Amino acid sequence: MDKVNKYIEIVTDKIVFFAPKIIVAALLLWIGFKLIKKVDKIVGKSLTKIQVSDTMRPFILSLLSTILKITLLLIAVSILGAELSGLATIVAAMGFAVGLSLQGSLGNFASGILILFLKPYKVNDWIEVDEKFGKVEEIGIFSTLMITPGNKTLIVPNSKITDGVVTNFSKKGVVRLELNVHIPYSEDFPKVKSIIERELLLLPSVLNEPTPEIGIETFDTHNVQLAIRPFVLPDNYWVATFDTHETIKRIFSENNVQVAYSEGIELGLIGK
Repeated sequence: MDKVNKYIEIVTDKIVFFAPKIIVAALLLWIGFKLIKKVDKIVGKSLTKIQVSDTMRPFILSLLSTILKITLLLIAVSILGAELSGLATIVAAMGFAVGLSLQGSLGNFASGILILFLKPYKVNDWIEVDEKFGKVEEIGIFSTLMITPGNKTLIVPNSKITDGVVTNFSKKGVVRLELNVHIPYSEDFPKVKSIIERELLLLPSVLNEPTPEIGIETFDTHNVQLAIRPFVLPDNYWVATFDTHETIKRIFSENNVQVAYSEGIELGLIGK
């Protein structure tokens, strides 16, 4: 019974000793995280006011928020009684161990810094990475957020971008569509070219300057393959693609332009 009372006394003393520290540390964390959010907003507005680019701003805010949160956690732990010098050694050792296990994440961080300085693309640019096409919404510490034309969010690790080929459709301000159509050998190419060229210039999604490029790309066994290369704004990429295809089909029908079919093809009905 004496031992039980002794243990209860020890536990009570520990609670009395640590309870105020725990309460202070908890309050510090609660107030600190709220203040960090406000600091993020204030710094964000300041960066906007001094015209820091949309590309740099999220990266700076994310890095600042991470540093402040780590500092706040260290202060909270020190309030509980841990010495910062010893804690720093532990954190350094843990950081080394975590670093070894998270080499990919550290690589993504380094790649994020390279992207910000080399600027292969910026926010609102249309890019293609690893056969994924989308508009850059945010360049973060570890990854780049892209929005596809289908409104899907792609989270691409930064290291994948710096290690691979990035196609920037917005760098030059205009994009050239790479489209193809076929006509038989018997068809009059100058006539077809003139019709397509005239109609493309009437489309609002196609630019008049530079003028669309239309030519014979190759000769196939059953047809002639034409290259249709109109220039469009990056934001109009898919709209212009659909408009161009629809227009070509319509003018082929209106002008009785023949289309070549491979031999041996038979047409059949489609059931419900």
